[in-house]
Amino acid sequence: MAEINKEPGKLLFGKVLTPKGLIEHGVIAVSGEQIHYAGEATWLPEAYAHWPADGQASEDLLIPGFVDVHVHGGAGHDFMYSDAESLNTITKFHSSQGTTTMLATTMTASKPAIDQVFAEINAYRATEMPYTQIAGMHLEGPFISPKWSGAQNPEHIVLANIEWLEQWENDYPGMIRQVTLAPEREGALEAILWLRKHGITAALGHTDASFEEVIAAADAGLNQAVHMFNAMTPLHHRKPGTAGAVMFDKRIRAEIIADGIHVHPAAISLVANLKKDNNLLLITDAMSATGLSDGEYTIGDLPVLVQDGIATLKDNPAALAGSTLTMIRGFRYLIQEVGLSLEEASRAASLTPAISIGMERSIGTLEAGKRGDILRLDAELNLRGVWIGGRPVTI
Repeated sequence: MAEINKEPGKLLFGKVLTPKGLIEHGVIAVSGEQIHYAGEATWLPEAYAHWPADGQASEDLLIPGFVDVHVHGGAGHDFMYSDAESLNTITKFHSSQGTTTMLATTMTASKPAIDQVFAEINAYRATEMPYTQIAGMHLEGPFISPKWSGAQNPEHIVLANIEWLEQWENDYPGMIRQVTLAPEREGALEAILWLRKHGITAALGHTDASFEEVIAAADAGLNQAVHMFNAMTPLHHRKPGTAGAVMFDKRIRAEIIADGIHVHPAAISLVANLKKDNNLLLITDAMSATGLSDGEYTIGDLPVLVQDGIATLKDNPAALAGSTLTMIRGFRYLIQEVGLSLEEASRAASLTPAISIGMERSIGTLEAGKRGDILRLDAELNLRGVWIGGRPVTI
């Protein structure tokens, strides 16, 4: 993997996936950070006709860059220990896997530990981020249920604390993009109201909530569910639980880890059929071992064992500890194993997560005026090229 190189305006020819559908003979004109044209090659405006072509096969697919709103690390590094070198390593790796925008996702930890991550991510975002763009932070906890802690350290679980949220928002305005909490816990509904008032995604996760408690939370503004089916009360025909409420309520988007480990493809298909209209998000939940071989790692401050690419807590092999999934692998899985169309998978991997963090006007689709976050795929959906803000990444 090499550095992103700055280049003048150029033309990318291929089958271009636009919001209006797939254009078989398409072209994208990109200059600086911006897309200037995305459409039929025969309708390319004369102003761009002299720009050089990228020289790649015109039968390749050109799709929007992936947006991962739930990712803990990769290439041996964790966002909980996020100095500049670690952040460069994480974002460089994920850029090579098609992720062009991400949320740095924290673990359930002490407030001082989370404070430190805020400071480090804030400092990094003030620089010219050379790889995947960190759009902000996703706090997965510490406001979760001890009954469903999963790979989160139960020692640090606390009730929802609006004072903490207000301090983080005041110190780092706009940094918090998503907060995962257990809506049945004391103070959670008030926290949801606060989050939605500030334009922050309020997501349920690691929760013991009943069907009725989830609906009440959605009434307060809860609008997303993290890693669907995992670390939540399951669906039963007489007691729908958290999973049933998420599938039932159209106000709640559903994150899915499409790795064939966390969720059966039939269950993903079921959720996808229910979560139409930009309500399904592909996530990785990737931990530090992503991109590396099997072995012993950590997620936050908990030891993890990775065997055959499956990450579990070392002291509790029944507890999955994030994943080693990448967005390009999850994207292929949605199409090849679950049966989603190219358009459906692209919405789940790009547009819907962009909507969830309020960035759909600048990323998530290939349209004039949006940031030049572009992926080139071959016919087998293998990644052949990545552009972030119009700048090519060698993969």
